[in-house]
Amino acid sequence: MLIIGLTGSIAMGKSTAGDYLVQRGIPLFNADDVVHELYRKEAVESVGAVFPGAIVDHRVDRTKLSELLINDPEKIRLLEAIVHPLVIEKRLAFIEKHRLRGTKMIVVDIPLLFEKQLQNGVDVILVMTAPPEVQEERVIKRPGMTAEKFAMIHAHQMDDEQKRQLADFVIDTDGPLEQTYKRLDSFLESLHDWPQKMQDTRTQNLVERT
Repeated sequence: MLIIGLTGSIAMGKSTAGDYLVQRGIPLFNADDVVHELYRKEAVESVGAVFPGAIVDHRVDRTKLSELLINDPEKIRLLEAIVHPLVIEKRLAFIEKHRLRGTKMIVVDIPLLFEKQLQNGVDVILVMTAPPEVQEERVIKRPGMTAEKFAMIHAHQMDDEQKRQLADFVIDTDGPLEQTYKRLDSFLESLHDWPQKMQDTRTQNLVERT
């Protein structure tokens, strides 16, 4: 089974790519969707213990949580320590489920793939990118987004140029949606012989170590 690691900084087109790959019939693990679910269920008690002001109607209110984090950015690490292990557990379960089913290819959407050094958990890394001015324009249009919140998120993400350098494939989403879809189609076409490339690389690495 080929595991595609989908990543990219905020507002770079990652969700658009994920939705399109699902349309192409590829199962997707969406980390953001999982976090939304956790904020309604498993993570409520733990998050509430650290951020009691973020709990509304027995759920984690993301807007109130963001406000608390903006006032005390150092607590982001505390939040990550609560949420990330739960997300990892669900991602591993998703991967194992499809491995047992014999699924040929899956996508795991991991916003902090590089930041959390999760590269070894995927076979192919696809980075979505866009010019800084396009990114900022998209971000500001999001409901509830402010310049302060964007700055906080941006500060905890690896520089886009670094991500592009570490990627196996990069897709620029600065053009029309149709152009992005065509680029994603080309990406999928290029994966036809990727398992063989992986095998050749592993064989070469083995030879070099012996």
